[in-house]
Amino acid sequence: MEKSLDQSYWNQRYAEAQTGWDIGYPSPALTKFVDGLRDKNQRILIPGCGNAYEAEYLLQHGFNQVTLIDIAPLVVNELKQKLKQYINEGRLRVLLGDFFELNETFDTILEQTFFCALPPTMRQNYASHMYSLLAPKGTLAGLLFCFPLTDEGPPFGGSVEEYERYFGPYFEIQKLEACYNSIKPREGRELFVKLMKI
Repeated sequence: MEKSLDQSYWNQRYAEAQTGWDIGYPSPALTKFVDGLRDKNQRILIPGCGNAYEAEYLLQHGFNQVTLIDIAPLVVNELKQKLKQYINEGRLRVLLGDFFELNETFDTILEQTFFCALPPTMRQNYASHMYSLLAPKGTLAGLLFCFPLTDEGPPFGGSVEEYERYFGPYFEIQKLEACYNSIKPREGRELFVKLMKI
């Protein structure tokens, strides 16, 4: 499974419009979180950004330092066209690349269907790399799936107990609870997570 979830796999999914994770608008749980952010100049990263509806929401609400990264050239090229105005204004960067090779510092990282798309063997690396990318007291926030983890996927599921094992050594777990404002198809299957780097 791990070898097949590479750049060509994800690019092909976009080429064939096999994008069941794409809800077509920003996730209500993430827009609610963004509405609570006060510092419009904080550095925000969205990894595995896909069509980046949350990024558009951030930019439309005055955020000035948004970075997107995705491994699929097709979606990155489309984003560069669609969001060209914000790139030209210097408020947005769209990177083609591997999240695990990114070496920068951010104040907030938004998680939306990226973690669940990774092979479960990469989850420990995800937690440690998120820690390395965040500034002191930086925040990782977003949605994680809550259903039994099997080999079927992506998306891959997980549990509160599993997530606590991965994130507990690196973060203060401020929230890891059932998401009250999931979209209808995901009701009862999502957790909202808010982690602060310790």
